[in-house]
Amino acid sequence: MSASETRMEGVSGITLFVLGAASGALFAWLFAPASGRDTRDYLVSGARQARDQATAAATRARELSGQSRDAAVQAIDEFRSRVDETLAAGRDTIEQSKATFSRAIEEGRKAYQRVRTAEATHVRRA
Repeated sequence: MSASETRMEGVSGITLFVLGAASGALFAWLFAPASGRDTRDYLVSGARQARDQATAAATRARELSGQSRDAAVQAIDEFRSRVDETLAAGRDTIEQSKATFSRAIEEGRKAYQRVRTAEATHVRRA
């Protein structure tokens, strides 16, 4: 390939690029739905609307997060109070069981003493 052929390919490539860009600009100008100012206003309005929606979504997310945190704290507090009540009831049951067991042991001792006393008096009489 000669230098002039290479130069011609380079020029034709640049020429084709310029023609393509000009054609694209022409088609964009002919088929644009609105003027440049209207299109910019539309884009700015869309960007503002997107920003407002994002701000509203972030605010809602913060509110939901706060509500979730409050609900979790409330649930933990309720759970804690139930656990405390259950532990207190368990302690009361243990204390009552100790008292009942102590009474049963004492009654057993008394019964044993009565039997021993009865056997002792029965052995003396015999």
